[in-house]
Amino acid sequence: MFARRTYEKRRLALRNNFEDGIILICGNSLSPANYRDNTFPFVQDSTFLYYFGLNKENLIGVIDIDKEQEYIFGNELTMDDIIWSGPQISLGDQCKLVGVENLLPYEDIKRFLYEVKHSGRKIHYINQYLPNNIINIADWLEIKPNEVNDYVSEKLSYAVVEQRNYKTPEEVQEIIKAVNVTREMHLKAMKIAKPGMKEYEVAAALENVAKSKNCTLSFLTICTVNGQTLHNHYHGNTLKEGDLLLIDAGAKTESGYCGDMTTTFPVSGKFTPLQKEFYNLLISMFDKASELIRPGITYKEIHLEVCKVLAKGLVEKNILKGNVDEIVEKGVHALFMPHGLGHMLGLDVHDMENIGEVIVGYNGEAKSTQFGLASLRLGRELEEDFVFTVEPGIYFIPELIKKWKNENKFPEYINYEELEKYMNFGGMRYEGDFLVTKTGNIRLGETMVKSPEEVEEVRAKAFK
Repeated sequence: MFARRTYEKRRLALRNNFEDGIILICGNSLSPANYRDNTFPFVQDSTFLYYFGLNKENLIGVIDIDKEQEYIFGNELTMDDIIWSGPQISLGDQCKLVGVENLLPYEDIKRFLYEVKHSGRKIHYINQYLPNNIINIADWLEIKPNEVNDYVSEKLSYAVVEQRNYKTPEEVQEIIKAVNVTREMHLKAMKIAKPGMKEYEVAAALENVAKSKNCTLSFLTICTVNGQTLHNHYHGNTLKEGDLLLIDAGAKTESGYCGDMTTTFPVSGKFTPLQKEFYNLLISMFDKASELIRPGITYKEIHLEVCKVLAKGLVEKNILKGNVDEIVEKGVHALFMPHGLGHMLGLDVHDMENIGEVIVGYNGEAKSTQFGLASLRLGRELEEDFVFTVEPGIYFIPELIKKWKNENKFPEYINYEELEKYMNFGGMRYEGDFLVTKTGNIRLGETMVKSPEEVEEVRAKAFK
């Protein structure tokens, strides 16, 4: 939790975007995993956390624009709460810590919103994703659950994104904490992974690092020898000599800020000559992005320039043929990198994506529908204080390659006969987290291993 003044300033800045009505910001509730009292780990809604700072379930925040008042609707601690969870600071005192003086019972929100609605005042809320909140809002506003997101306030959506996209120095420091723990998680994996281990053993070791630093995970860990499957959450494979192990994992600090990092390293300790060739190409892609990041350039431009580095490398290996610019313009390279280069990062690992990619990552501009480019989550012009990821990848996905070959897709650019040699190569990617500065960028966190030589030096510790 930040200082009281931080939350007061955030709410005031948001309120100043509006002339009338109220702003409704729903916190999250506990969600049962298999019965009521056995719940999934609680994760607070990031927009509620940003403006109200309380990491507790069953809270509703309201900013009354007309009356210049702020409210939290939630129930004070009961003796049952104390018996089961121990003595805690009262909810009323917690509210005061974030500058909210008006605490009302949770049940009063229905009457409050009824009066607001029937007095003709506007109720602004952002897109809802949690079923409980959708059902509750439908009840409170007397609409059908499947209509709740039809009444989302576009003005509020843009106002929240406009504010949260610019990270303050105190936010950047929290992200750096998350990135540094994330770094330790990846280095732990590099130092212990050996042939014969299971993926889940490596995943357990790196996740324990997060736990030991009072962090949770910012997303489900990817730890796989099948890197060609982009979001592979299966951890049952045995590590073998010659495998590449891809790890995509991140830590989330107690304050809620996220780190996100991907590394790929050889299970054997050293890259094979072919693995090293592709890994060097991957790092060239990453370095190209870091060279270009600055205010005024769009992330879509950077993505396309990185794709040209990929295409050029594949042309040099006779896997692709023809003009590099044409290859990228037509989207041929997406056979080998079907995802975007990165995404915003903050209180969500894909920051504010519940509000919508087009708003967060494109400032309202339409996204491309081209394969590969359609998966670019961030395409807008970069500005100072934006924080986001850079995550190039190189993949040989047998099913996708066979599909394109059977469809005789881009035969003028793809040497399918040569490509057949790489069907079992797998995939790799590398990711870091960046802050845009006045003149360029900073990669956040302590220095992370990147070159093949640096990776092999750390890997050597696993075999001592």
